[in-house]
Amino acid sequence: MKNFSCLRDWVERHLPSSFALDEIIQLNQLNGDAGFRQYFRVNSKPSLIAVLAPPLLEDSSLFVNVALCFKKNSLHVPIIYAVNYESGFLLLEDFGDDVLLPLLVEKDFNDLYDSAEVELIKIQKISTNNRIFPVYSRLKLLQEMNMFTEWFVKKLLNVELSTIDLCLLEDAFSTIADSALEQTQVVVHRDFHSRNLMKLTNDSIGVIDFQDAVIGPITYDMVSLLRDCYVRLPKKYVIQRAFSYYRRAVAEGVAAQASDEEIIGWFDLMGLQRHIKVLGVFSRLYLRDGKHKYLDDLPLVVRYTMEQLKSQPKLKEFTLWFEQRLLSKISRESWYKPWETAGKLPEKRK
Repeated sequence: MKNFSCLRDWVERHLPSSFALDEIIQLNQLNGDAGFRQYFRVNSKPSLIAVLAPPLLEDSSLFVNVALCFKKNSLHVPIIYAVNYESGFLLLEDFGDDVLLPLLVEKDFNDLYDSAEVELIKIQKISTNNRIFPVYSRLKLLQEMNMFTEWFVKKLLNVELSTIDLCLLEDAFSTIADSALEQTQVVVHRDFHSRNLMKLTNDSIGVIDFQDAVIGPITYDMVSLLRDCYVRLPKKYVIQRAFSYYRRAVAEGVAAQASDEEIIGWFDLMGLQRHIKVLGVFSRLYLRDGKHKYLDDLPLVVRYTMEQLKSQPKLKEFTLWFEQRLLSKISRESWYKPWETAGKLPEKRK
């Protein structure tokens, strides 16, 4: 409560002169993200977003630095009106409530993905010499996949692993990392999906939650967008858009020429890296942080993992291991839904 009161007082002192306040200042809490940040809508006219980012848990300088870089490169990101790094306070432009996820029920959502790709190209055109972006190294790729081992396999499913199991996982993760590192390396948002993209009043796409951006594989954000952990798009549509987007990236000078076989190989293995990681991340969010809602998203992530494994002969041993050691345990979990049919577009609004 003390932090909230301090944030409210700070917002009142730093409210830009162009924003009216006709009554006592109020901060109405909004749904948060997977991190430790808290978001509040300020009752100014027009409204603003106040952020409480605990400085011991969140580095606000990362958000500010990336926001300024993205804005300089013509991306639609929130304007930062004020920041207090010591307290972890930020005052941001309010993009509204139209995240892409519920809008995907529209008759033709193709336009939304067209607009999202416009912003993605802008990200990938940013110079990789920019020092604010760390490298998505082999070590980092492997560390992320090891969250699957630690949090999903051991802690959520309570599966004990032998030395042989660990060696098998190490070999599989190494193969996946090899594929990521052989791709063209670009600036990567790292969470470019339907909950972090917003439809703005001019029908352009606003981009949020970008503070973890890195220099990494060109297919990473494509996978985040098209094999979204919160909604499943038609398979043929995903493949078609993956190919067309990569060709567009080549034409824009941000990707190297590649065959269809290379593109889909990179895309599938990048998806595996992301979804293996996400199984660990969602498990940790539940077990460590008490965020139960992420359990509901696990069946779709399991589906993505199984589907992409079946197209990878190099990962045959890992595929068999996943099927034999984990699927029966998964089916007994309280959050379980048949993974074979998990994921669909939201139902149409009435």
